[in-house]
Amino acid sequence: MKVLIADDEKLIRDVIKEYCYGNKYEVLEAENGIQAIEKAKDADLIILDIMMPKMDGMSAYKIIKEKYNIPTIILSARNEEYDILSGFDLEIDDYITKPFSPKELMARINAVYKRYKNLKVDYLGHSLYIDNKEIIIIL
Repeated sequence: MKVLIADDEKLIRDVIKEYCYGNKYEVLEAENGIQAIEKAKDADLIILDIMMPKMDGMSAYKIIKEKYNIPTIILSARNEEYDILSGFDLEIDDYITKPFSPKELMARINAVYKRYKNLKVDYLGHSLYIDNKEIIIIL
């Protein structure tokens, strides 16, 4: 699995990266929202900070969501109920506030990814797959 860590703080990226490596995950990094959009196409899961330069995480997520169906966890210092609910309104998969436990983050990554890996939606091909088997839907 490839995890995209999009956070402007190098120390945060480095900590998450080490835990990802410990779980045998590949890591992609972005330090701003624009880089996150560019690298999202290669990711299986995204860890996304809200407050980043050039483009904030929420704006970047809206663009990513239009193009790809990638599970996303927001990791942010913004802990107001409004910010958390805004994230869920955009259909993020989880929201974790800083400071955070790297072990808890890994547990949440595993849980979110487990839900996604068994269900794949091909929007362009109008197909649905569960455990890599196409599901025929009769309308």
